[in-house]
Amino acid sequence: MPAWTDQLRFAFQPVVNLATGSVAALEILARPESGDVLTAARRSADLDAGLAGLAVRSAAQQETLLPLHVNVFAATLAELPGLTALRKAVHDVGRRPWEITIDVGGPFTHVPRRALLEAVAGLRQDGYRVGADGVGDGDLPLRLLGDLAPDLVKLDASLCAGLDDDRGGRAAVAAMRQLCEVLGSVLAVEGVETERQYAAVRAAGAQLAQGFLFAPPARRPAADVYLPEPRDGYGPVASGYAGGGAAGAAGPPVTRFLQPAALLPMSASAGAVRSHLTGFPGVSGVLLVDPDGVPVRAIDRDRFLLSLSGRYGHALYADRPALRLADRPRTVGADATAWEVLDVVTDGDRDRTGDDVAVVDEQGRCMGVVHLADILRALAESRVEEAARLNPLTRLPGSDAVNAEVDRRIADSRAFALCWLDVDGFKQVNDGAGFAAGDALIRAVGQALARTAAELPAARVGHIGGDDFLVLAAPDDLEPFAAAVLDTPWSAGGLPVTLSLATVVCAPGSVTGHAQAAAALAPLKKAAKALTGASSWVLGRPGVRGHEVRRGRRRGDREPYHPAP
Repeated sequence: MPAWTDQLRFAFQPVVNLATGSVAALEILARPESGDVLTAARRSADLDAGLAGLAVRSAAQQETLLPLHVNVFAATLAELPGLTALRKAVHDVGRRPWEITIDVGGPFTHVPRRALLEAVAGLRQDGYRVGADGVGDGDLPLRLLGDLAPDLVKLDASLCAGLDDDRGGRAAVAAMRQLCEVLGSVLAVEGVETERQYAAVRAAGAQLAQGFLFAPPARRPAADVYLPEPRDGYGPVASGYAGGGAAGAAGPPVTRFLQPAALLPMSASAGAVRSHLTGFPGVSGVLLVDPDGVPVRAIDRDRFLLSLSGRYGHALYADRPALRLADRPRTVGADATAWEVLDVVTDGDRDRTGDDVAVVDEQGRCMGVVHLADILRALAESRVEEAARLNPLTRLPGSDAVNAEVDRRIADSRAFALCWLDVDGFKQVNDGAGFAAGDALIRAVGQALARTAAELPAARVGHIGGDDFLVLAAPDDLEPFAAAVLDTPWSAGGLPVTLSLATVVCAPGSVTGHAQAAAALAPLKKAAKALTGASSWVLGRPGVRGHEVRRGRRRGDREPYHPAP
């Protein structure tokens, strides 16, 4: 063994799941007592890979079940794509590849791009998870980050410093969260040291975090971590708006609640499972997996121990396969939402309602489990948050929900149509018919929009306030909305009322964000209000001069425009 290993120790720092408050994994950090091994590892791929292997062996001595994060330089991965020393250590200590996340750190500038991407693909094929480390304070290009599509994006601690007072920093974290949603990555933030930073990190949408606030790096893994109570105004990031017309139905992603899973091979005996459960009181169940890590059977802690504690139970089962006391696992994919987990739970046997649900990747390998209590708590919180964001008059969400969905469609390179609808002369309507009649009109218009959106999966409706509404739809889904609100006679207190609709149709790449789409929509609204006659509608496109009149007539026209039947 090289002499430098005698002066090398390892410390463990918990990676905390901000949604559940639990420890999701342990990062293993090399701590040389003398010398400059880490600088040498930056220059030597063999040394760097050897450090990663030693880190895994060091964790094995701690007898922890938690997934592990090990650090490797990008240059090492490109030069030694097999990471033989790490793979051998994982095999020797009985760990499985999917329990290991390889945090790839910079510099990236002179690393062969193709070699790095091929190495990452090879690791993923074998079940390892890959993270991008130090993002935001290094030389990792956004294009390379997109090509890597890491399972985890770790923001550098420098972004967290002063995050509670830095609007730009919070915006950067929130923007990275949106990118992670597109890439299918989990967002982590390093360097959380104060409760204000913790609140800001949560508000910006991070799912995982590390820092001295929770627990400092230590020679032995922390048994408990400190987690402050969320302060008012700093709840978990909203899951996004989905569903036609009203409150969202998609729910937060299941990966937000991922917990480490206790895994044993299918051949495990009942006695081995019992030892595992009694040795780790925090484990609520065990998954029996095949050699590829695919869950085959699930064992619930309480039912299993009850079976063994009965008369003759130990004698009957202890030396026999645990499969005899196991159930079929409940599984969901990594792209599932909390509501889908709830569907899986409610569709099963009532006596298994509290069982863990396994989350699997595209190959069916277990990534972890989610607990029903965490899912129910989050869904209850999301409903409260959604209710707080709804307009009290129409029960429709505000502009934030629609804007977030616009940004998602832009990121996905999807065409969309954004519409702005309002009542013509609404102040005069209120003055002439009374505010009660005005409120009734606004509620009726909102209900018409919501009913139409409910029949169109890609449609979203928001109530900005007063008489202003937003509609987001696919370009081919505009006519049903026009028919619902423009071809319907409206009145308030017996007085006839007309509406104006402005639409901007955005092709992929025509706008960069919801603010640009809204800016393109503003002059169209002015053009719609300038039309005379019945309810009006104009349609335009970003960067294209002029607009099309779909309803109404320009001043001086003899006949109003009517759509073809």
